[in-house]
Amino acid sequence: MKPQKIELLYADEAIIIVNKPPGILTIPDRHDPAIPNILGYLRDRYESVFTVHRIDRETSGILCFARDEASHRALSMQFQDRLVDKVYMVLVQGTVLGEEGRIENYLADHPTIPGRMVIVKRDGKKSITEWRVTERFRHFTLLDAHIKTGRQHQIRVHFKHLGHPLAIDTMYANKDKLMLSEIKRKFTISENAEEQPIMSRLTLHAHQLGITHPLTGERVHFTAPAPKDFAALLTQLGKWGK
Repeated sequence: MKPQKIELLYADEAIIIVNKPPGILTIPDRHDPAIPNILGYLRDRYESVFTVHRIDRETSGILCFARDEASHRALSMQFQDRLVDKVYMVLVQGTVLGEEGRIENYLADHPTIPGRMVIVKRDGKKSITEWRVTERFRHFTLLDAHIKTGRQHQIRVHFKHLGHPLAIDTMYANKDKLMLSEIKRKFTISENAEEQPIMSRLTLHAHQLGITHPLTGERVHFTAPAPKDFAALLTQLGKWGK
């Protein structure tokens, strides 16, 4: 998956808001700092930049950075105290029952699989996701997921727990891509052609972010449009997947 263009949504003397494309890291890799990342991209263009939060490499969407230490402290406290609004666009497998709901439980590291999270009854971190259906397809459901906590893999684990894992998720759904042949009933392709996936990464996009501006004290909201791959998938679902 080739990284797409990094989109600058907003910048002033205190904050920078970026629409991160899929396939690029938020911060430098620990083992190979030369791998392209958003923080490095911004530090080549601004005198000082501080990381406020992160999203996974395969996930696209809104990221907030601070331009000075005071703004960084103020924004970090908002995230820590759950005073930010974070809404993700999520495409999951199957037909989700109901139009909205709330998932609340505890997450912890998987006891035997490194990097994987699991729901536990105790000794985990509290996690809360509120969701609302935005569109229904024949075999998939599109939702807005408003996360009240920012735990690792929270949305991915929560919807798997509901019986509706992400449409594409190699770790929690054993699914690495979506093909048009899975959506279109009468799909045909020429004999010597090889079908290419519509999308081949997490069906997860950080869609909206609301914060209190560290200098003005005003509540500000930002929206990041879905990137090309996600938009293309939704177009095909709208055309053939109803």
